Amino acid sequence: MTQFTQLPGIKTITTDVSALEEFWETYGYNFLKRPNDLPTTTDYHFFREGIKPTWEDEGNAKGGKWIVRLPKGLASRYWEEVILALIGCQFTGIPDGEICGAVLSVRYSEDILGVWNRTALDREMVERIRDAIKKILQLPPNAHMEYKPHQTSMQDRSSFRNTQVWKPKSLEGRSGSSQERETRRSSSWGERDDRKPKRDSRAWR
Repeated sequence: MTQFTQLPGIKTITTDVSALEEFWETYGYNFLKRPNDLPTTTDYHFFREGIKPTWEDEGNAKGGKWIVRLPKGLASRYWEEVILALIGCQFTGIPDGEICGAVLSVRYSEDILGVWNRTALDREMVERIRDAIKKILQLPPNAHMEYKPHQTSMQDRSSFRNTQVWKPKSLEGRSGSSQERETRRSSSWGERDDRKPKRDSRAWR
């Protein structure tokens, strides 16, 4: 088992997780609070074994993250959906190892879900990850999503400022599109469906 190097302000709570049963043994039996019960300015990190939850880590440095801003009260549900999808290999069409991890940031007026990937310059891959997140969370088509390369975060020392509102290539150069103009966060959030998980051969932590 590979342990993280101790990082300032980050406490490693659990060890390797490669199956849903192992996740629920840690998460579901009073070891961890659900995000809705956490105090503000708290972050949860869930990353592949051997990858530190920092922009500068070798596995993250050339990547970035998709950001979904959640109304208060939805964090627990969507955090759990993403974690179960990572463990159960539900990111269809995404190569193994491309998703580095996920972060849930509890803030005063909203909660912020981030999914980190390895290659920010591969636009097709970044868009496929966006589509996978929308499918997993059953987000509406006009849900507000943002992307930010970690190199930009290292330059401005910010996680959530100066993000890119991503749009499909098919909309580039088409002004006035209703999808281009739509930046509101929708309050229409999909219901959870039943998905049969697959076992991941690599550990998450």
